[in-house]
Amino acid sequence: MYLNKLVIAEKPSVGKAVSAVLGACGREDGYFIGNGYIVTWCFGHLAELASADAYNEKYAKWRQEDLPIVPKPWRYTVSQGKQKQFNLLRKLMCSEDVSEVINACDAGREGELIFRTVYTLAGCTKPMKRLWISSMEDGAIREGFANLRSGQEYDALYEAAKCRARADWLVGINATRLFSVLYHRTLNVGRVVSPTLALIVQREAEINAFVPQPFYMVVVQSGELLASSERLKTEAEAKTVAAACQGQAATVTSMERKEKTEKPPALFDLTALQRSANRLLGYTAQQTLDYVQALYEKKLVTYPRTDSRFLTDDMLDKVPKIAAIASKIADIPLGEINAGQVCNSKKVSDHYAIVPTMTAENTDLSALPAGEREILKMVYQRVLCAVDAPHVYEETIVTLSCGGEIFTVKGKTVISMGWKANLQQEQAYKALPQMLEGMTFPVENVSVKEGETTPPQRYTEDTLLSAMETAGAKEMPDDAERKGLGTPATRAAILEKLVSAGFVERRKQKKTTSLVPAVNGISLITVLPEQLQSPLLTAEWEQRLKQVEKGNLTSQDFMDAITEMVRELVQTYAPVKGAETLFPSGREIVGKCPRCGCNVTESKTGFFCESNDCRFGLWKDNKYLNAKKIPLTKRMVSSLLRERRTFVSGIYSEKTGKTYDAFLTLTDDGARTSFGIAFEC
Repeated sequence: MYLNKLVIAEKPSVGKAVSAVLGACGREDGYFIGNGYIVTWCFGHLAELASADAYNEKYAKWRQEDLPIVPKPWRYTVSQGKQKQFNLLRKLMCSEDVSEVINACDAGREGELIFRTVYTLAGCTKPMKRLWISSMEDGAIREGFANLRSGQEYDALYEAAKCRARADWLVGINATRLFSVLYHRTLNVGRVVSPTLALIVQREAEINAFVPQPFYMVVVQSGELLASSERLKTEAEAKTVAAACQGQAATVTSMERKEKTEKPPALFDLTALQRSANRLLGYTAQQTLDYVQALYEKKLVTYPRTDSRFLTDDMLDKVPKIAAIASKIADIPLGEINAGQVCNSKKVSDHYAIVPTMTAENTDLSALPAGEREILKMVYQRVLCAVDAPHVYEETIVTLSCGGEIFTVKGKTVISMGWKANLQQEQAYKALPQMLEGMTFPVENVSVKEGETTPPQRYTEDTLLSAMETAGAKEMPDDAERKGLGTPATRAAILEKLVSAGFVERRKQKKTTSLVPAVNGISLITVLPEQLQSPLLTAEWEQRLKQVEKGNLTSQDFMDAITEMVRELVQTYAPVKGAETLFPSGREIVGKCPRCGCNVTESKTGFFCESNDCRFGLWKDNKYLNAKKIPLTKRMVSSLLRERRTFVSGIYSEKTGKTYDAFLTLTDDGARTSFGIAFEC
């Protein structure tokens, strides 16, 4: 029997590229076949962790008494609309015509999870190999297949991926249900989402608490020379200094010249690319990820979901060629090529930095969509900057004396443009006129400039990504392999989730788009305990996931810690008093609660007090009312809350089968509510 090797890619586009290289040109429904290979794909996450109600039907309703929900064992379900492809994969995996299965999903944690979940769910026991490449070029694919690795080498990576998914499920399901039930509205809580929201809310609090302080500066002018005093606290003090300088000469008392060097920037990892694209082009992190992923699949750049900004040492000889390609495509003259400064294997994790591929030389930029074209230009330009010489300039600080006050002026002179020549933009450096110590200049004009201190700036996606990278880093060990909130591959999705959930708004002003917390977002952070909004805690989790990935921590130990944290949260958290003001329902008020006096509003299931500390409620599905065929309406409840009775006609008698008219009464003793019938007026 002739046996095939089954190759499973993450997406159809990748499967198509791989099949072309392998010579598997026969097209079938859902796969390619030929030359000893069957190439198929997963459509991303074909199978996902099952929902809570898959473990017990009672979990379909959100109740605090059911928490925490801790699956044992964990279950998976095939994603909606993907059952056909899963059935095909299972059939192919179990086929007698297949000798081994090759994991060709993205070479990272999520790619490993996508493949292994399907492999396990299908009950496959065939030998498993791993394709691990950083480029979709034909040559890279051939080299990867010539050097396939054992799938078992990535068992620890799979364990880390499982831990990440299950930890997010535990925290997301339990915390979201807990806070939603306690505060009577859907409040999405996440292991990484919540600390990220906390950063934005904290920055907004700092802005709101900021009190601007006025200051004044005196400026003396002689020709084009403008020198400023230090900041003065009062206008009167500034006017006194200005008056003393009128008609006087300014004398140069000292000159300090320093030669300064700006090193070339490192190559792009995903986060650095997202930050630059947001700052310079206004792209969201998700847009940049989508564009660079498309470029990767078109074989124009290397693997994008990387956290490395260097190339490996064995790529040293390839750097001049990469730079030459970048120069040609970007139409920027090739400067110096210092290959050694971009190669450092010690600073490369799973994948090296994002650079152009060797096959990108013949790219027609005009044929690419605008977004992809701009991102590709940025990648090319960054390569040219990274390999070029340092930017060198001379900074001069001149101190002058006038009217008994000290004034300063600064100037810069470029010595060598270096890497900044690749930016193709003018450098706004201000050179000073020739000056020597002791020289005097007649003061032609004296003015008082008023200003005030400014509050911290709201986060943009650029600055928030930077904050996410460094969150909790100071408290982490120096040798920690992973710090911050999330990973380069997940941060874009985190920001999009905050926006789609209504916790954060994008607010555009001129050319800048800021991230502003919505009222719901501020309210959520107000009631969340520190452990769920601490960047340090989540950064520690990411570090521990990295330890699992390296085989230095067992997945069981990691999950035990997460489970214990969730269990403690559910058992010990107490609602914040007065939180009903933080989460107004927006629903029409039916009346006042007989127990606490707060508002009672209508929901789908009944009429309930909006105070989190109060358990008062009138359920529409009530046995007493159902037996008498009395539908509980908003008008009736309003009367019951106001007068403790309401007139009802057509009440059904269980004894006679007839109907009658009477008053429905309400009694509440502070713990229990009951209905009754009264006939008196």
